[in-house]
Amino acid sequence: MSSEPAQTPPPTRPPSEPIFNAPLAALLVIASIPAFNLLQEEVHYNWYRFAFRPDTLTAGGWWPGLFTAMFLHAGWGHALMNALGALAFAPPVARLFPGLKGGLAFVGFYMACGVVAALGYGLIHLNSDALMVGASGAVFGLTGAAIRLLGRKNGRLRDLKDRRVVSTSAALMMVNLAVGLIGFAPGVDAGGIAWEAHAVGYLFGLLAIGPWSKAFGGAAPFDSRPDSSDPVG
Repeated sequence: MSSEPAQTPPPTRPPSEPIFNAPLAALLVIASIPAFNLLQEEVHYNWYRFAFRPDTLTAGGWWPGLFTAMFLHAGWGHALMNALGALAFAPPVARLFPGLKGGLAFVGFYMACGVVAALGYGLIHLNSDALMVGASGAVFGLTGAAIRLLGRKNGRLRDLKDRRVVSTSAALMMVNLAVGLIGFAPGVDAGGIAWEAHAVGYLFGLLAIGPWSKAFGGAAPFDSRPDSSDPVG
């Protein structure tokens, strides 16, 4: 009497990862940049009254410009550059803040980066009456926060003294300074780059993401242990 050999079931394939799975809060931030620029282009209104002017810090005037300036841009090139930056760095940071409360915390973090960046720029150029607009400071804040997640798949932040954080930050700030001194970047008029706001926003994001994540229910904030993706030598 013969018996057929038992057949082993075929291995189950793990569910495929979606090609694009950015959190909703990140998508809203990314989409807000071209959306506000479209509104700015289509609705005939003096939107630049909402720009930030540094001398208002001492002379009085439109202080809310510290907040509203991040929603204005100097044209589509400027807006699309910032949208691309947000597309690269908003999703990993937004994943630290799950749920509705987390989404609000992420958007608050993004806006805080923009406000602090504008304030830093204003304090450096205290007597200037030049207008400043753009979400660059906020996007650089997201960049600084995302650098703390380099090589981490568990949502734990690298320590500020981690060599990846230090070396990447130094390289980015050197490029930012060079672009500022040259006075040229795609989509931005010559001489119109607020590189100081970029630097302040970046540093704020780099430093604030740990406390912000801890305060608003993000993942455990620090992990300086080496992993297989760390460089050796």
